[in-house]
Amino acid sequence: MEVDKKTGGCSYIELPYSIKGMDVAFSGMQTKLKQLLDKGEKLEDLSFSLQETAFAMLIEASERALAHLGKKELLLGGGVACNTRLQEMAKIMCEERECKMFAPDRSLLVDNAGMIAYLGEIMFKKGIKETNLDNLDIKPRQRTDDVLVSWKN
Repeated sequence: MEVDKKTGGCSYIELPYSIKGMDVAFSGMQTKLKQLLDKGEKLEDLSFSLQETAFAMLIEASERALAHLGKKELLLGGGVACNTRLQEMAKIMCEERECKMFAPDRSLLVDNAGMIAYLGEIMFKKGIKETNLDNLDIKPRQRTDDVLVSWKN
């Protein structure tokens, strides 16, 4: 019997799918995965289902962003963009929307440290030089469209 290359022979198990606007939530999915694992579901099936569900939510959010902003190009970034399944799903969505999809070379996706360092250099050259770590405020839930970009002119 030949194994399906897309599924790796795994079965899809329905998981919670939570997206509001362009915000995704994975907490319900994690709880359900734990419950299913404790009931004896195969780890391979759960892993496959997690990937498919999480990526479907990300692609839906991306499609909404394209529609909302009237854009015709999607650029994948960050470590997760190394995943060929995510790239495939993005490509399919973009083809259906008649958009272009870009994914940089894997060597440019695996670590954001270079991008963070480059941004730090730009900010430093613009005079943003906070050296007291107690003054830094990390906001993991801050929306990117709410960030005050004072270093770009």
